[in-house]
Amino acid sequence: MNPLRKRLDMIGASVGDTPLLCLPDDELSLFAKLEYVNPNGSTKDRSAYWILKKAIERGDITERTTVVESSSGNFATSLAAFCQSLGIRFVPVIDANCNALTEAVLRSCCERVEKVVDPGLDGYLPARLARVAELCEEISDVYWPNQYTNADAAAAHYELTGAELNRALARIDYLFVGVGTGGTIAGLSRRVKERFPGVTVVAVDVLGSAALGGEPGRRHIPGLGSSIVPPLVTQAVIDDVVHVSEYETVRGCRSLYAEHGLYTGGSTGSVYAAIGRYFAERPPPAGQRPTTVFLCADRGIPYARTVYNPAWVERTLTPDAVATAIG
Repeated sequence: MNPLRKRLDMIGASVGDTPLLCLPDDELSLFAKLEYVNPNGSTKDRSAYWILKKAIERGDITERTTVVESSSGNFATSLAAFCQSLGIRFVPVIDANCNALTEAVLRSCCERVEKVVDPGLDGYLPARLARVAELCEEISDVYWPNQYTNADAAAAHYELTGAELNRALARIDYLFVGVGTGGTIAGLSRRVKERFPGVTVVAVDVLGSAALGGEPGRRHIPGLGSSIVPPLVTQAVIDDVVHVSEYETVRGCRSLYAEHGLYTGGSTGSVYAAIGRYFAERPPPAGQRPTTVFLCADRGIPYARTVYNPAWVERTLTPDAVATAIG
């Protein structure tokens, strides 16, 4: 057997089958899928594993390959850990907005980390992608996963996450999914709708993100949103869209922790806030408790100095909204 395939099988055994927790709620049968139980603490373990798996099967990655990817968050840390386990080189391309803890993790397990410090006129994502292109020319045996366009990123959530939800629940009425690269919602929406055609898929994005057609702008909390419309979003089956502010993200994180003891990251707080606002505006009919599902995409530890830090919130976010965010 290809030695990479053997090591990959060991990685695959640790990814997925995450707990599905029923949360107390007055109006909903509310379920949180705890994706932070994955080995590197986020749902990106699924896409990183599946992308590497398929690339190895195709022969795109061998023991001599260097993997290069643009990511300042969980996808980079997942790739770093899995590439180290596989014994292959990984070069992450991050930017100046990268969380300090995430950057420290990457520097501890990668020989080389490329950091873009000048966003240019179009922002950090185009600058990171430009650096990736340069590295792909510079390195002889290179593989670029390109999570924004790679169909295997969506397939990971179709084959793994979506299948798990379909097995675990007898019905799903609402599925709330945060949108960043688009892979999660593309795979999840298609797989869940196969079993539950009547499910309402609600895509959640943040203000300042262009992922779902919004106006691009300055964002301070990583984990959700994009400065472009990711191609994978076009593969998703979306019934409704909710845009939340970063103030709502902070409040969502803090509420989820206070109400349910779940210490989660910014994208999860955004989705939890969106659920609250969505059903406040569209309350379920009396006597009905629609089954509603969302992902807890990662833990709150990398956000301890930002989202969970009142001083950072007060210093960083617009002052007239701080009371709403942290009150």
